[in-house]
Amino acid sequence: MDIASKFSDIVSSLQPKIKNFWLQTAILLKKTFKTIISQATVAYETLRLIFSLLLKKLDQSLDYLSQHPLLDKLENSYRALNTNISRWLSFVQQTSIYKKLGLYAQLVRLDKPIGILLLLWPTLIALWIAAEGWPDPLVLFVFVMGVILMRSAGCAINDYADRHIDGKVARTRQRPLASGKISEKETLLVFASLSITAFLLVLLMNELTIWMSLGGIILAASYPFMKRYHYLPQVHLGAAFGWAAPMAYTAQANEVTAITWLIFLATILWATAYDTMYAMVDYDDDIKIGVKSTAILFGNQDRLIIAAIQVLLIFNLLLIGHRAELSGFYYLGVAAASVFAGYQQYLIKDRKRELCFEAFLNNNWFGLVLFAGVFLDYQFADIV
Repeated sequence: MDIASKFSDIVSSLQPKIKNFWLQTAILLKKTFKTIISQATVAYETLRLIFSLLLKKLDQSLDYLSQHPLLDKLENSYRALNTNISRWLSFVQQTSIYKKLGLYAQLVRLDKPIGILLLLWPTLIALWIAAEGWPDPLVLFVFVMGVILMRSAGCAINDYADRHIDGKVARTRQRPLASGKISEKETLLVFASLSITAFLLVLLMNELTIWMSLGGIILAASYPFMKRYHYLPQVHLGAAFGWAAPMAYTAQANEVTAITWLIFLATILWATAYDTMYAMVDYDDDIKIGVKSTAILFGNQDRLIIAAIQVLLIFNLLLIGHRAELSGFYYLGVAAASVFAGYQQYLIKDRKRELCFEAFLNNNWFGLVLFAGVFLDYQFADIV
């Protein structure tokens, strides 16, 4: 018998076995599938019954609690507590102490934090550059608190200096001192208390910073009176605001460098620009009263001179980036700040009071993007 015939016989004999194997396999799979389905059904029904039982028990428990006298007692207690708190708050709000504290808060402009923010951004920038990243926590705390305290003290002494002027200006007529709601003595006490508290915080810093703080107090106390003697009180404000930056730098680095003074100069330029925008709001009133300002000094050239100051500021910021060896993120921050400076020029183009004030407020974003650039640059220095 040849090979082909033998192979054919083998295949013929295996065919029934192969067919039977696949048949048995199909039957087994079918039974297995049925078993799985039935078990799953049983499991599902079991879980459904358990869940239904739990829901029923939960409903019964909620019904029981809703009818339980303890819940009524708790509800009554809550209502009584809420009523007592409301009554207590109403009583406190009617007390002379609360009203006086509210007037003090208005005096130091706690309800208008824009001044705190404008002072805070250059301070934080100086701290981050001096530390080349995160500053010492104590130094950071002292200067954040110092910014809040000294800005508040500056507002108090400013109102004292303008106590005979604010009443003649529509925007400032209702200030606590101008309206007679607090006395001159109280205003000076608030200024002294805030300044002393800030100085006590500075005593936690190094000796160089302590000595520099004396200059800061002199600048803050003298600024409000300068509008009577020269047309550059905004520059004086810039020096008063900017002094926090070199102080912060020396507190962190314990030295004064070229970068220290570049940051100080940048703050002076920035404050001069935004406070001139602010002075444009009171231009007409200041002319009548005889108060001096850069807005009056610059006259019809105010927009052009503000733009020139902003250009100098951007150039100074580029110098800071170069000297501090900053990179990508910092220059992106400078670019974003330049866009905001351009937008501010657009806002003041017609010298409308409300738009000039909006331009002044917009400087918060200018400072924010600058600090964000510094922060991100040090945060991702190893990546960029």
